[in-house]
Amino acid sequence: MRRKISFEDHPMLPFEEWSADAAVPPPPRKGGEVPERAAEDRLLYYISFGSGSSGNSCYVGTRSGGVIIDAGIRTDIVEQTLASYGISMKTVKGVLLTHDHGDHVRYSYNLLRTHRHLKLFCTNRVLNGLLRRHSISRRIKEYHVPIFKEIPFKMIDLEITAFEVPHDGTDNMGFSIDFDGRRFVLATDLGAVSDRARHYISGANYLVMESNYDAVMLRDGRYPEYLKARIVTERGHMDNRDTARFLAEVVHPGLSHIFLCHLSRDNNTPSKALKATRDALEARGLRVGTGMETIDDHKADVQLMALPRFDPTRLFIFRPGRSD
Repeated sequence: MRRKISFEDHPMLPFEEWSADAAVPPPPRKGGEVPERAAEDRLLYYISFGSGSSGNSCYVGTRSGGVIIDAGIRTDIVEQTLASYGISMKTVKGVLLTHDHGDHVRYSYNLLRTHRHLKLFCTNRVLNGLLRRHSISRRIKEYHVPIFKEIPFKMIDLEITAFEVPHDGTDNMGFSIDFDGRRFVLATDLGAVSDRARHYISGANYLVMESNYDAVMLRDGRYPEYLKARIVTERGHMDNRDTARFLAEVVHPGLSHIFLCHLSRDNNTPSKALKATRDALEARGLRVGTGMETIDDHKADVQLMALPRFDPTRLFIFRPGRSD
């Protein structure tokens, strides 16, 4: 049986330090009955600050606080975007890293140094990859809390599990975040879907999934042949058609939102990525919405969006049930 870890287990972080800001559950009612969680306490929030080879970062949180996944977007953009929705950086509790490529870690030390209460959550191998980068201070290790794939850990009211994905970075992973009986999954920078990645993705209610390139655009594009060969391997990136085919296999009634991420600037377009997945889902008989909250969207089975490469999205608010 897998053992769950919590911050009590880590000698660098006394549990009291982390529980001080945590939401305190309501006291049990007479007879041991626990009152239902208030509606506003069941909301899950998501913002993408940017997604692509120029930089990747997003926020996932609740009323109690949240986490930032990857730090490839400038710190001031992250701060300003969160502030525009009334989210204080003081409520952000940690930074999670999927791997050590520059477009995911470029601003990690700046973010941690600017907001010293933050901790860096990644495996020891990812940290070692960071320490080999000349552009990142070796002092980043002072913020590090080691995590381990497939061993869940708690942060605020989120249960987070890292899982293996195939890519050519150091110790690449996706993240599955469980909250209130629902699951948010991010799987970016992968050339194929491993069995363990399929396991977590198949249970997602809200999914961020890579759809990196269009095969024809890549074949006919300006990239050198060695780079094209790297991209199409199982340790490279996902083709639109492969992503679409996979999503059509794993889609289920509980999956309400799909966000296509890490679209290539040179070898893809949002319209091509969206069309490939929309066609595959519609071939399954599903009605596909745009995530824009139109009347038609409210009638759809699943919402499908492509994340902007350079701009933040709006704040997505996920409620229990089918609407956002």
